[in-house]
Amino acid sequence: MQFLTSILAAGIALSELGHCVPVQDSPRQRLLDGKPLRSNLRKTKNSPPYTPGNKDPYDNAIDAVGNKLDPLPYRNGLGASVLGPWNGARSRQSPDLVRPPSTDSGNMKNMRWSFADSHIRIEEGGWTRQTTVRELGSSVELASVNMRLDQGVIRELHWHKEAEWAYVLDGEVRVTAIDYEGGSFFDDLKKGDLWYFPSGVPHSLQGLGENGTEFLLVFDDGGFSEESTFILTDWLAHTPKSVIAKNFNLAPEVFAHIPEGEKYIFQGSVPGSIDEEKPSGKGFKKSKYKFTHKMLDQVPKKTSGGEVRITDSKNFPLSKTEMHWHPNADEWSFFIKGRARVTIFGSEGTARTFDYVPGDVGIVPRNMGHFVENIGDEPIEMLEVFRADEFRDFSLFQWMGETPKKMVIDHLFADDPENGEKFWAKVQTAEKDEVTKPDFEDETAEEVHTDEL
Repeated sequence: MQFLTSILAAGIALSELGHCVPVQDSPRQRLLDGKPLRSNLRKTKNSPPYTPGNKDPYDNAIDAVGNKLDPLPYRNGLGASVLGPWNGARSRQSPDLVRPPSTDSGNMKNMRWSFADSHIRIEEGGWTRQTTVRELGSSVELASVNMRLDQGVIRELHWHKEAEWAYVLDGEVRVTAIDYEGGSFFDDLKKGDLWYFPSGVPHSLQGLGENGTEFLLVFDDGGFSEESTFILTDWLAHTPKSVIAKNFNLAPEVFAHIPEGEKYIFQGSVPGSIDEEKPSGKGFKKSKYKFTHKMLDQVPKKTSGGEVRITDSKNFPLSKTEMHWHPNADEWSFFIKGRARVTIFGSEGTARTFDYVPGDVGIVPRNMGHFVENIGDEPIEMLEVFRADEFRDFSLFQWMGETPKKMVIDHLFADDPENGEKFWAKVQTAEKDEVTKPDFEDETAEEVHTDEL
């Protein structure tokens, strides 16, 4: 936008140099004489966003955070100021809730939650926080946990009835597990790697490297609770020592000082390599399952606006073991980088727009149409998770291109055949473009300058 502005400014300067002979009633002469321009010559400038005089018939996105704006409920001559208490920081993060697009309508559930609003459980060398159906009522199919483990810190041996999918946000982590057939699994993971543990598989996690690790866990039940996992020390603390002694064929005195309750997250010894640490007993056997996947090693699909990596049962076969629900699944998103707005269309004339910043969780219920728009000054990096063994979606662009031309024109351009032809020329290639970069310049989009406010 700055480049275009400078070109226009240069053009104006050149045109003024061309007027060598003054005209008595020219716009320039009227200004020199202190007279106002005639109304048909005045260049009207739109008022800044979020002010009573601002006009935006196309509902363009505004980056309130990047432009340091304070959103207020004004839109196209409607609305009023705020007299009561006002959380300015929150309104900047969610400007489309303060001034929703004119296309929003109806009574749709909240589809956004920030991990910053989740309670943090602080433990020795780590912490954890969760977003479940209790925090985000629309997240009925999936729940999530954000966990941090410092170097050597262990999320103790445990299991749960829900399947667990994970993405390493940063650092390094060692995962251990034992499969249904008694096979042992070990792997060291780094940023961008995944793991998947089916329901009931016992496992543990330990931070590696100088700074340990931070990761995101996703569970296939919105009602999941990190407090309800089955933990080794908690189980033994609630089992008579006589029973424990018989189970391990040792004297009860051996277990006199085992933990009296769960350890959950605790500082452990910094481990050596996997080869140094793995068991060497005669009963040890290696698992035939691969519970981890190097997602960033996948060759991405290049699109006009970015790139996409899809991991499902086609390239991570184990993820099909438990995840075999109906393919039309809710979309659960986690925003890692950038700022976005998402409008969700829910049929029956309902639609609602939400804004997302890093650390936010979003839900799009199955079958609801939606888009994700980058409104910031950096690329968006986000995870999309589905409770399904294969990724499936429908592209509106592709749908239009694979529908008979007359059908499309009759639906959308019956009264405007000229623009109907332009539309058809664009969509008839029928190629899906998951991340789209428009190749036209939006002349209605505003260039926002904070010094005007």
